[in-house]
Amino acid sequence: MADGMMNRSTVLVVDDTPESLSFLTDTLDKAGMTVLVAVDGESALELLEQVTPDLVLMDAVMPVLDGFETCRRLKQDARLSHLPVIFMTGLAETEHVVQGLAAGGVDYVTKPLVIDELLARIRVHLANARVSHGSQLALDTSGRYLISVDGQGRLLWCTPRAGHVLAERFPGWHMGQPDLPQPVAQKLERLRTSRGDDMAVARLDLGDCCLEFTLLSRVSADEYLFRMSESRTGSEAQRLQEHCRLTAREAEVLLWLSRGKANREISEILNISPRTVNKHLEQVFEKLGVENRASAAAIAVRILAQWG
Repeated sequence: MADGMMNRSTVLVVDDTPESLSFLTDTLDKAGMTVLVAVDGESALELLEQVTPDLVLMDAVMPVLDGFETCRRLKQDARLSHLPVIFMTGLAETEHVVQGLAAGGVDYVTKPLVIDELLARIRVHLANARVSHGSQLALDTSGRYLISVDGQGRLLWCTPRAGHVLAERFPGWHMGQPDLPQPVAQKLERLRTSRGDDMAVARLDLGDCCLEFTLLSRVSADEYLFRMSESRTGSEAQRLQEHCRLTAREAEVLLWLSRGKANREISEILNISPRTVNKHLEQVFEKLGVENRASAAAIAVRILAQWG
């Protein structure tokens, strides 16, 4: 019995009609699911602060905070952004369906509910959500910063770490939004439409850090997968400058050298000519007492590792 209970899916039902709540609670319980209930949007959001269900059944029409706005707020929380939300309502016009999907819903069922159809949809979305969320968490745990967009550049999904970095760097943006921050969207668009090297890198300088984007693959006809990496240049360059008695520019050149960048790439990142990069490297080699790039890079990596 305990193992069976552990494997039960948990569904949050949000509906302001007592009859609907009672009916759905009985139906889902008989189908082997654990049911949580909320009578309005505010109550649902408060409940979600304490517990995370596997799926949400959301009535679209409710007083004060309707289902669409509740879903939008839910999706703004990184902890809950993966939750599948199925809207249920008597509103059957195309504009309402579009509104529900735009708010972050994965499906839309109309009242009166057809129970067999509803249960089938719930099971499909539960299975899809587990596979998708499990894969993204595995990637995130392994330290991968991945972003997936469709053919129009809209965000399909990203690993939580990638979402956290973007939210930190672009205040006001959150993982529930389909549109990426404009500077990021422009870089991905350039890579997505490029006819050149598939592993080309687009860089976005954000002051004390640099975001690098690489097109990994075209997953399908309408999905592109990118890797993102974040380099915090300011503090690390300062450490190299102080420890090795370099100029600020020499320290920046050494920092990017330690990250495996070629002279051409360093010149693009720092917006200086390759010839200037060479001149800075000559000074770096002399000050470090080494003769080649590999030795200089090794010293820089060791210094930065000591600082943790």
